Amino acid sequence: MNASHTVSPLAPKTTPTLPRIAGITLGAVEAGIRYKGRTDVMLALLPAGAVIAGVLTKSKTASAPVEWCRKNLARGKVRAILANAGNANAFTGKAGDKSVEEATRAVAQALGCARNEVFMASTGVIGQPLDPAPFAKHMPALIKAAREDGWADASAAIMTTDTFPKLATRTCRIGDATVTLNGFAKGSGMIAPDMATMLAFAFTDAKLPPAVLQKLLSDATDKSFNCITVDGDTSTSDTLLLAATGGAKHPRIDEADDPMLVEFKRALDDLMIELAQLVARDGEGASKFITINVTGATSNGAARKIGLAVANSPLVKTAIAGEDANWGRIVMAVGKAGEKADRDKLRISIGGVRITDGGQVVPKYDETPVVRHIKGQDVVIDIELGLGRGKCTVWTCDLTHRYIDINGSYRS
Repeated sequence: MNASHTVSPLAPKTTPTLPRIAGITLGAVEAGIRYKGRTDVMLALLPAGAVIAGVLTKSKTASAPVEWCRKNLARGKVRAILANAGNANAFTGKAGDKSVEEATRAVAQALGCARNEVFMASTGVIGQPLDPAPFAKHMPALIKAAREDGWADASAAIMTTDTFPKLATRTCRIGDATVTLNGFAKGSGMIAPDMATMLAFAFTDAKLPPAVLQKLLSDATDKSFNCITVDGDTSTSDTLLLAATGGAKHPRIDEADDPMLVEFKRALDDLMIELAQLVARDGEGASKFITINVTGATSNGAARKIGLAVANSPLVKTAIAGEDANWGRIVMAVGKAGEKADRDKLRISIGGVRITDGGQVVPKYDETPVVRHIKGQDVVIDIELGLGRGKCTVWTCDLTHRYIDINGSYRS
């Protein structure tokens, strides 16, 4: 995070203090990867027997850390997660793979575990070699810094253009046992996830098989991180990992559809949605948080595609930034999405005020309350297609000149 960045006006008023999860410690150090005067590497340590699931970017130019995670997720075992900010280690060729190899080896040797139980994620500038030496050099200090209450430190260490840390926590019941879920994420620009956000890490003390954990995480991702966008650009580095220690004493779970998981599923979905919304609220240069509710589509997938077409439209986003109730741009975005839409059934509302019906603007439409709504920080757009039962909610932010300022000088 550049010191000149002011905190987003959409940032939450308070940051939660995450509870301890037995067996998990987190630490952060200043390793000089790119930044000066701030931490930029974090390490999460997990107990023997912990399992992991993940979803990774579908980008065809994925980073070396993403490919390392993809290679090892199927094993389902984890002892540590290492992450750095400032350098994405993407499009760095064989040297990038070598950097991951040496960094994960430094962790594995320090812990006495297999290297394929060490997962890595990187975020920052694309195309610059990542020197692995700082990881080995700072590994003793990083492990020494790891604490059960190190959540805030770990979250701050992975920030790039973020203006505030993003943390969330939930508790729920599995059987008679209370289970905790903690998570933190980073992301501000290059956000149009095709799986997750740029980087996000979640942890729980539930005892679940890797396959069950993976199914729950994939389902939660589709309702959360895959429903946000800031600028329509999918990162090379998108990584979402969920680790479970197995410390909670609840009945054995073998299937993702076990009735005992109802509360856990809801808690995981809520946690992921909160983290995803925090990313959208911290969109580069954002001044308004936008919720787009699409209903009546031919399928849930069609609803998402239409919602994202609206959310990614520069014309829609700049109109809202300028507090211009130009609903015609929403009509345009729905029409270009490539999904079925019927002019005469399409109903658009902003701030709860119906604007279109029967293929045209409603009689005696009064724009005054709509303009008043758009002048606020939270804008709600409802799109009813009237074609089926498909629905989806998408979250985004407006597009201001500040976005150009940030990205026009990102490498400098």
